[in-house]
Amino acid sequence: MAFDSLSDKMQGVFKKLRSKGLLDEADVKEAMKEVKRALLEADVNFKVVKNFVNSVTEKAIGEDVMKGLNPGQMVIKIVKEELVTLMGEEVVEMKLLPSNEQTIIMMCGLQGAGKTTTIAKLAGQFKNKGKKPLLVACDIYRPAAIEQLKTNGEKVGVPVFEMGTDHKPVEIVTEALKYAKDHNINLVFIDTAGRLHIDTEMMDELKDVKENIDVTYTLLTVDAMTGQDAVNVAKTFNEEIGVDGVVLTKLDGDTRGGAALSIKAVTGKPIMYAGMGEKLTDLEPFYPDRMASRILGMGDVETLIEKAQAAIDEDQAKRMEEKMRKAEFDFNDFLDQLEQINKMGGVNDLMNMIPGMSQKLGNVEIDEDALTKPKAIIQSMTAEERSNPDLINVSRKQRIAKGCGLDIAEVNRFMKQFEQSRKMMKQMSNMMGGKGSKKRRRGGMRFPFGF
Repeated sequence: MAFDSLSDKMQGVFKKLRSKGLLDEADVKEAMKEVKRALLEADVNFKVVKNFVNSVTEKAIGEDVMKGLNPGQMVIKIVKEELVTLMGEEVVEMKLLPSNEQTIIMMCGLQGAGKTTTIAKLAGQFKNKGKKPLLVACDIYRPAAIEQLKTNGEKVGVPVFEMGTDHKPVEIVTEALKYAKDHNINLVFIDTAGRLHIDTEMMDELKDVKENIDVTYTLLTVDAMTGQDAVNVAKTFNEEIGVDGVVLTKLDGDTRGGAALSIKAVTGKPIMYAGMGEKLTDLEPFYPDRMASRILGMGDVETLIEKAQAAIDEDQAKRMEEKMRKAEFDFNDFLDQLEQINKMGGVNDLMNMIPGMSQKLGNVEIDEDALTKPKAIIQSMTAEERSNPDLINVSRKQRIAKGCGLDIAEVNRFMKQFEQSRKMMKQMSNMMGGKGSKKRRRGGMRFPFGF
């Protein structure tokens, strides 16, 4: 996950501050030296780092902070506020034009930044909100890009307009807008061609589209894994054609995070979305305050709740809660819970969103593949065995072990853990009975595995 290294270093600095009790100016300046080093190692722009550290230091050595009851915590609060300011302070959303007008969104960026996948993700999100989008294939240099867009469009249920590779992009967009009007489509996404590097031909092509088409939003896709290069790309695109916002992709990867902390300060343009994975659902609005909380190890409860609400069916959750209370939780239910966790983005990502969990886990990485073994074991069972775990005896376990290619000891271990979980869930449900249980049901918020 991006920011892991930076987050670890930041938390180390603040742990020292909290342990000191009273602070003096020398303590703050020493801490800021370490923060500066951590930010530079995260590939944050040097000028951005300098301004950030100066601003935090100036506010942190004020009399109100130094003589406060908890100066260390107040310094951390100042750092968080400055991080939020650095990344844009508030969420910037695209506002669609009235239904009688066409909203046209042009996506641009270098080849390999994830542009074609991102535009399909974005179109899919608007479709899920009840809109009727159209994807337009304008990468006339790579037939594979057109096919990729068509495949992704089919997956998210969004039509794709294409005219092959023998027409200029501006001609394709012009015809696409006519098609959209004829089919009552008022939201059009344009997928443009990228290059391995910025060149005049690419920029002229984009300028041609913008000069002839009334583009509502120009979004730039940049790869977070390229660090400062991503910032330089954003700066050049904005100066050459003008962009309204940035989509930062691959933010779930092993990146240092410098691009996310530098782009807004260097270009003045907001990061509007963050690509958090390869699935066509892995695109999130970029919340500066939530990202700052993640960097400082404070978790991200809001995003966790939103992911849970999107992944968990309320009626199914009620049925699951009742099953847990009666200890009727079976292997089919367990599979459903695994699927919900998968929809929410994986265990490690979820753990980082829980306040304080990153400090408790330290550098421990939860093996995401560990969830595949239970799934393989369950899928090797008969339908009757999944519904009635008590049926499974020694001979059935041996057959299941052969079916999933695992040792009998692993099957036994899983069965024991499952039975213990079932008992624990019943105990927890009984303890949370009465008024507490009713309150929990009214809240409508349920996490996988009943937590």
